[in-house]
Amino acid sequence: MSNNRVSRRQFLSYTLTGVGGFMAAGMLMPMVRFAIDPVLQNHGGGDFIQTEHKIADITEEPVKVDLKFEQVDAWYKSEVTNMAWVYKEGDQIIALSPVCKHLGCMVNWAQDSAHPDQFFCPCHAGRYEKNGKNVPGTPPTGPLDEYEVSEKDGYLMLGPTKANTLVK
Repeated sequence: MSNNRVSRRQFLSYTLTGVGGFMAAGMLMPMVRFAIDPVLQNHGGGDFIQTEHKIADITEEPVKVDLKFEQVDAWYKSEVTNMAWVYKEGDQIIALSPVCKHLGCMVNWAQDSAHPDQFFCPCHAGRYEKNGKNVPGTPPTGPLDEYEVSEKDGYLMLGPTKANTLVK
């Protein structure tokens, strides 16, 4: 045993510091985990989804392609259906997002009879050229997004959207 005795004041100081430290750690650990946990999660957002369309069947005319995939939100699993407008330009397959940059409405190909070779947004008469470039003088503020494209066993695979690289 040591001859250095701990005074009541030192004992109380050590005890309160220890208890305060445990309480602070108990409050801070959930906050730190809340901030760091999403970074450590494995996200499947970069996965490519196989469609039912064969690469050989795609033409120069944009066609609507449906994407079906399973989405997990916490404990709830649901099947989500998205779409893309896909066409061929030379040897390149181009897939554009149908979401208008103005208000998020869905655009359609050749829906406006006055402009049959453009995408048309019915919400506010927005128009896009075939490559997704917004037509000046119409509401859209930017070009349509583009899907990453790949091929597997002759079928079209679509990945996540990215900024349009066709518009210069």
